[in-house]
Amino acid sequence: MPELPEVEAVCRKLRPAVVDRKIVSADIRRCAPVGTAERVSGRSILAVARVGKHILIRLSAAVTLHVHLRMSGNLFAIPDHRFCGASARILFRLNDGSGMVLEDPRALARVEVCETAELDRALSAAAGPDPLTPAFTAAAFAGLARASRQPAKLFLMDQRRVSGLGNIYAAEALYRARVDPRKPIQRLTKPRLDRLHSAIVSVLSDAVQSAVSAYAGPGEFLEAESFPIHVYGREGEPCAVCRTPIRRISQGGRSTYFCPACQR
Repeated sequence: MPELPEVEAVCRKLRPAVVDRKIVSADIRRCAPVGTAERVSGRSILAVARVGKHILIRLSAAVTLHVHLRMSGNLFAIPDHRFCGASARILFRLNDGSGMVLEDPRALARVEVCETAELDRALSAAAGPDPLTPAFTAAAFAGLARASRQPAKLFLMDQRRVSGLGNIYAAEALYRARVDPRKPIQRLTKPRLDRLHSAIVSVLSDAVQSAVSAYAGPGEFLEAESFPIHVYGREGEPCAVCRTPIRRISQGGRSTYFCPACQR
C-alpha cells in the first residue's frame, strides 16, 4: 500500500509533468463517479499538493481533483496519451499530447472532483497535522497525545491525530524512539514524546528521500531503495541493537512489529 512517503514521491514526480497543462478530456473506466470527465475537461492544472495520503490536484475555477490511492493505486504522467496501458482506470488527456494516468489493479482507488474550499475544510476537520509540515510541532504532538488513552501505535495510526502515518513507518518510528507500541500514549513523559516526535519526522524524511529515487508503484521499488527496515516484517529476526528476536502482535486488526527489549 502506498504510505505517506510513497504518496509524496508520486506527487513530486507528477508535479513537473502536469502543472500548467490543461485537461482536454478524460476517459473514466473505474474509480470515479459519473460526471467526473465533464467536470475536469477544459480546466488547467494549477498545482499538485498532498495532505497525509490524499493527493490534491488543484484545477482552475476553484475545484480540486481529490485522489486517494488506497491499497494498489498509482498516479503518473506519460509523454503520449496514446500509449496508455490496458490496466489504466482513468486517463486524463492533456493539451500537450501527454497524459495523466491512474492505474489500480484492484480498483480500490478513489477520485472525485470537489469544490476546493469545501474539500479543504473537510480535510482540516478530519485529519491531524501532516508530519512533514510546520504544523507538526513537538508541542502540538504532545497536546494531542495528552488527550488520548490509545496505545502508542494505534494513536500514530489514527488519521485524526497524525495525518498520513501508516503501519510500516509507525512501527519504525516507535522503534527509533524506543517506545513500546502497547504503552498508552498519554503516559509517555515529555522527553519521550519529544523523542517520538523527532523519530516520526526523521523516519518519514528518510523514507521520502528513498521513495523519490526508487518508488515505481505499490509494493514496487527500484534498486535505489535505501530506507532501512529495522522491525517491520521481521518477526523472529534479531534486533540490530540487542539481538532479541523481533515480536509481532495484532493491534487494531493490523500487525505490529517491535523489539521487546529495546522498546519499553
